Amino acid sequence: MSDNGTSGSRQVEALFSHGRLTAIPRKTARREQLLVHLSETLFERDRSYTEREVNEVLLTVHDDCSALRRHLVVAGLLVRPKDGSSYRRGR
Repeated sequence: MSDNGTSGSRQVEALFSHGRLTAIPRKTARREQLLVHLSETLFERDRSYTEREVNEVLLTVHDDCSALRRHLVVAGLLVRPKDGSSYRRGR
């Protein structure tokens, strides 16, 4: 029996090359694993971020920061008020 956490982290690691995300997965389950990993490793739980800060953090792993930001918001892993003035780590 394999440990799902270890297996999941290996699957996420496979998406990176030299610390950069090679592609955003199309499959929902795989993308969800990636997004959870990004939210937990790149964003502090009790900190508020501006959109610019979120973009700068996401650019450290992938050039399409707006797509990653959108996916994180849709998944509830980053939350923001309707005016988009700030972001916080969710879940």
